Amino acid sequence: MFSLQSRTVAITGAGGGIGQRLVARFVEAGAVVIAFDRTRERIEGLPGIAHAGAFEMGDREGAEAAIATAVEAVGPIRVLVNNAGGASAETLTDLTPEGWDQDIALNLTGAYQVTTPILAGMREQGGGAIVTIGTVNALMHFGNPAYAAAKAGLVAYTKAIALEQGRFGIRANIVCPGSVRTPAWNRRIEKDPTIVERLSRHYPIGRMVEPDEVAAAVLFLASDLASGISGAVLPVDGGLMAGMKAMTEVITSETF
Repeated sequence: MFSLQSRTVAITGAGGGIGQRLVARFVEAGAVVIAFDRTRERIEGLPGIAHAGAFEMGDREGAEAAIATAVEAVGPIRVLVNNAGGASAETLTDLTPEGWDQDIALNLTGAYQVTTPILAGMREQGGGAIVTIGTVNALMHFGNPAYAAAKAGLVAYTKAIALEQGRFGIRANIVCPGSVRTPAWNRRIEKDPTIVERLSRHYPIGRMVEPDEVAAAVLFLASDLASGISGAVLPVDGGLMAGMKAMTEVITSETF
């Protein structure tokens, strides 16, 4: 159902918790996977990849060179998954001008610099699909203000691509996960072993989302099964954006 047999798929941030599951899902679907990350060491051992490239998000020349090398090695990119990202400050109090610049460069400018040359190639070949990893922080504030602002920018950028590039057969959608149980949470858990349990109470499904659940949604949006979907913002958040669970329980005196 989700076959992407022989289609070339580029994934940024491929060595991370979500990135590795994205690679696995697309390899299983028969895609020719190009893995990008900030260092080759993070990605070269990933099973099934056809090509590995390294650059820092926000480095336009580095991104363009890595993309050109990948296209020369394995062919035109039909699917782009903008997955790379990260946050530096949890609150406005913690945020510095340098932290703001870093988060915008990594999450917003970096995605633009990767997408631009790949979009040009998609137009030449008559179409393609772009799926970006956003966050529920772009839709409602849960902390990380600079990261959230950058990801909100990606929502707008995704819609711009969908509107302006649809006539070339290009679709663009954005997946907005809630908290995802990746290894990045291990540091928080070491400080507070109860954090996952306490956080999970706010999710209607009673738990955090797993990386593979995010990857499955991305695979669907990249596949022909989603051929009529473009410009969509899809929360993969265990029901978090359906409403404020804790507040609703207080108002209604019911436990959901």
